[in-house]
Amino acid sequence: MTEPRRELAPCCPPPSGPPAQAIFPACAEASGQARAYVRDVLAHDDVPLVEDKVDDVLLIVAELVTNAYRYGTEPDDSLLVAVLTTPERVRVEVHDPRRRRPHLRNESGERARGRGLHIVEALAARWDVDDRPFGKAVWAEVDR
Repeated sequence: MTEPRRELAPCCPPPSGPPAQAIFPACAEASGQARAYVRDVLAHDDVPLVEDKVDDVLLIVAELVTNAYRYGTEPDDSLLVAVLTTPERVRVEVHDPRRRRPHLRNESGERARGRGLHIVEALAARWDVDDRPFGKAVWAEVDR
């Protein structure tokens, strides 16, 4: 005796907008590409983010991706950028293949670099670094 065939209903609707993570080649253009990607993700989010907060998230992404490119990659590496949203916050993660952790440098008016993590610290509700089996993820959260 065979059982009657049942039609399966889809478990959930197909997602709209871009996926929650994307991979970018480790290059100077990665920061701009990642900002455009994150802007698109936020534009499709269920809970709209006010424009000032979008600007904060995009600046954080630019700083984290630039740091990952400059200090966390070698030629032919790639970076993974993930965006996770809740009704309370937006979290961005930038994954790179090096285990070396970023650190805040002493502020100096003499250097052209070294301000990125100070910007992240000023704009994010919190940020940190998680070790991964093959590298690290630097993440930051912005409250809605």
